[in-house]
Amino acid sequence: MPTIEICAALVVDPDGRMLLVRKRGTSAFLQPGGKPEPGETPVETIVRELDEELGLALAATRFETLGTFEEAAANEPDHRVVGHAFRVELTRAEAVAAREAAEIAELRWATVAEAQGLALAPLTRSYFVPLVLG
Repeated sequence: MPTIEICAALVVDPDGRMLLVRKRGTSAFLQPGGKPEPGETPVETIVRELDEELGLALAATRFETLGTFEEAAANEPDHRVVGHAFRVELTRAEAVAAREAAEIAELRWATVAEAQGLALAPLTRSYFVPLVLG
């Protein structure tokens, strides 16, 4: 089964809610992030992707590495994703400033309970939601 490498961020606000995004033409919510450019490290990828997708210019030093997880791809049938996962907590001002850009159609701040009621990408449901719970 083909594998897609991605980098994704568990973005949390001061109230402990997670940021979920939905890309254009898709129905599942997932973490912001994307595929690395040639020569990029995973943290460089996540910094670039959050700037492109959400308008958040964050320093690489703010991201905590959570690990690498593998799951079925949400938007590519018969593919798996290998996701390099990071966590970053935003200030209230940064959380309010986050906006849809690039291929993001919708963003939503959600508690764990709210997230569990949404259509979630497999990687989000299996790994990121449990990580919010600690």
